[in-house]
Amino acid sequence: MMNILIAGVGGQGTLLTSKVLGKYALLSGMDCKLSEVHGMSQRGGSVTTHVRIGEKIHSPVIWEGGADMIIAFETLEAIRVKHYLKEDGVLLVNDARILPMPCITGAVTYPEGLKERILKEYNRAYFVNAKEMAQQAGNEKATNVVMLGCLCRLFDFDKALMEEAITACVPERFKELNIKAFNIGYEKVK
Repeated sequence: MMNILIAGVGGQGTLLTSKVLGKYALLSGMDCKLSEVHGMSQRGGSVTTHVRIGEKIHSPVIWEGGADMIIAFETLEAIRVKHYLKEDGVLLVNDARILPMPCITGAVTYPEGLKERILKEYNRAYFVNAKEMAQQAGNEKATNVVMLGCLCRLFDFDKALMEEAITACVPERFKELNIKAFNIGYEKVK
């Protein structure tokens, strides 16, 4: 059984990431359930997806303290959902800052020291500059697939099967770019 929580903001590809993980589970002969929470995702608001993979999954929702891994596409989003992580879970964070609307309007300021706080609090926290890696692949919008490469390496998922899941879920014209982004993420995380 594996519980993966994906957190980001609208437009970062959290839903595609969950779709790829679901396809990976099916290709692996496993059951998978997904649950998506779209806040104000169309306006850059929070998006959270629960992905549960196992022999037989009855509920799509991960309980607090039940996530084996959290993939956060933005640092503040990692803080927002960290209570879902198991005590020995892995926190994979895109080292990025996307200002929420209250920060943009000047109502509040973006909190400082979040990365340091996470690294102090969690033994198994990994920060990656997924946007930069995606740019190396050819398009920063492939940040989510870079993160999948990192996840695949950290959890020793079947690399070839994950590549097959990615190619099944992205449009033909973006397959080469996404496989390149995936491999960059896979190679950068140790």
